[in-house]
Amino acid sequence: MTIPNRNRMTLMRPSRRQFRGARADRKVEAVDGTISITIPNSETSQVTKSVTPPAVEPVAAVPAKVKGSFPEPPPVPTQEGPLGIRFDFNQGVRVKVPDGDWRIQLRDLDTNNILFNSPTKASFVVSSKRFYVRFGVEVWQNEVSVFRHEYDARGKEVLVNLPVGTLGDTLGWFPYVEKMRVKLGCRMSCGMNPVIIPLLQPAYPEITFVPMDDINPALYYATYNIGLFFDDSGFVYQPTDFRLVGLHRTAAYILGVDPEELPPKLALPDDRPPIAEPYVCIAVQASTQAKKWNNPHGWAEVIRFLKDRGYRVICIDKESTHGQGLAWTHIPHGAEDQTGDRPLAERARWLRHAKCFIGPSSGLVWLAWAAQCPTVMISGFTHPTNEFATDGRVINWHACNSCWNDPRHRFDHKDFLWCPRHKDTDRQFECTRLITAEQVKRAVIAVLGKE
Repeated sequence: MTIPNRNRMTLMRPSRRQFRGARADRKVEAVDGTISITIPNSETSQVTKSVTPPAVEPVAAVPAKVKGSFPEPPPVPTQEGPLGIRFDFNQGVRVKVPDGDWRIQLRDLDTNNILFNSPTKASFVVSSKRFYVRFGVEVWQNEVSVFRHEYDARGKEVLVNLPVGTLGDTLGWFPYVEKMRVKLGCRMSCGMNPVIIPLLQPAYPEITFVPMDDINPALYYATYNIGLFFDDSGFVYQPTDFRLVGLHRTAAYILGVDPEELPPKLALPDDRPPIAEPYVCIAVQASTQAKKWNNPHGWAEVIRFLKDRGYRVICIDKESTHGQGLAWTHIPHGAEDQTGDRPLAERARWLRHAKCFIGPSSGLVWLAWAAQCPTVMISGFTHPTNEFATDGRVINWHACNSCWNDPRHRFDHKDFLWCPRHKDTDRQFECTRLITAEQVKRAVIAVLGKE
């Protein structure tokens, strides 16, 4: 498993006390358990491992320490069956049985495939598939069936984790969390960066929002993690590679819901236009050089084009200057400076009332989509299927393109000048360098209509 990209729009967090989001009717109880083991992933047709666990102290129901991008599941399954059997669906189906002569069977109820069926002594069985599967569990003792359970999350506590540190990914993934809540009829919680919570929480009163550090894994019947799993060749964390289905739609496949895209609803405390005159918002920065528009004259020509048509041009990047080494991008000449570390609600307000937004495939383009702002997206390193659909999508098919969606090229988060096919040649970053100002102007006209 690869930790999802942390080099996107970095977000500062407020006090966690502000957004605890705990329901008053939830009970936190200690779980009587006797095991704590790690089950390795299986890349074979046998999707589970069975081992004999060591004895440990019972598990206290407290927030789990986040390792990497996601909190660990509780070492003891949260649901209680008969005869000391415990089970849950927290990052795969997990079944624990005490000492004795047992047989455990796991089944995919929708495909009717038996995934695991084996006699065992005291064991902790964990499936290798960690995405949504409607599992069935049956346990025999001395060849007598003593327990059956079919996955049913209606009225139960379910948690979906969205990794901290990314704005665009979170906004793209979140609508599928709501789709899952509706489909399952569950009591949905969502772990995410607390900076983003105020944008979404008032618009989704049926979902409990929890800062990642405050998550208590012992509360949940089922847990699912959403991320960009670059090296998941065994399809443990995702049923299909995100590079095939798109950055946002990968959440739909992990959660087992309809992948049709839908922007999230935003809650803005102040929804008045920030200025009276018609304006266009732009963003020129991104976390790596490949994501930026590398045409040296592009922004100057487009800003002149917009101002000639009577629009004010407002730059809403977090940073007015950004780069590494000899590669730096500055706020373009002619754009008004509204850069800075501003609240996301303020950025969303600028976008909600803008005539359109122009920018690369980064966090702000997803915020523009969520704010229902007509969007011109300039990107060559991603294929258009990677992002949401817009009439303003700009790519030059005559140039090298779509390396991000090519599984032969592993994205290097630490390499600011990542260009896997043409690095250190005269073709480096040609995917956006050869996107012309004329292309972008035509896209602007397409989203603005006849204005």
